[in-house]
Amino acid sequence: MALSSSTTGEKKMLTLKSGDNEEFHLDESLVLQSDLIKTMVKDERVSTIPLPSIKSKTLVKIIEYLKKYAELTATSNKEDFKNIQKEFVNIVLEELLDITVAVNYLKINGLLEFCCQAVADRIKDKSVEAVQKIFKIESDFTSEEVAEFKRETSWAFEGDLDDTTN
Repeated sequence: MALSSSTTGEKKMLTLKSGDNEEFHLDESLVLQSDLIKTMVKDERVSTIPLPSIKSKTLVKIIEYLKKYAELTATSNKEDFKNIQKEFVNIVLEELLDITVAVNYLKINGLLEFCCQAVADRIKDKSVEAVQKIFKIESDFTSEEVAEFKRETSWAFEGDLDDTTN
C-alpha cells in the first residue's frame, strides 16, 4: 500500500543519493522500511537522502529487495518470502558483507537479521585463519603467541581452511 500525500493524492517521492553520486527516485513508502530514512524524513522534512557510505551497486540490490518485499507483502505466503531471501543472499560473500553493513546503517531490521544469519551460515565451520581472511583481519600476535594459543585451544582452529569463497 503506497503512502499518499494527503493534499494531492499523489505518491510522495524521495531521492536516495549513493556515495558514488547516483540518484534513485523512489516512492516514499518503499524506503520508509528503513528506520534511518523514516527518522530523517520525519524530523528534517527532506526529499533527498544522502547515503555517502553506500555504493550504488549495493543500494541497487537493497532497493530490488525492498521492491520485491513490498510486492509480496500483500499477496504472498511464507514460502515466497523464503525464496526471495534465498535468492537475495545467493551472491559472493564480499557483496553480502557490503549489503549487511549498508542495511545496518539504514536500520532495515528484518533484512539485517536475515543478512547477518546468511553471513553466519557462510562462516560456520571455518577455521580462524579462514574467518580472518574473509573479514580481512590482520593478526597482531607473534607467530610464537599464535602457536601457543593453537596448542592451548586446538578446537578453535578446526574447520575449513581454504574455502573462503562461500
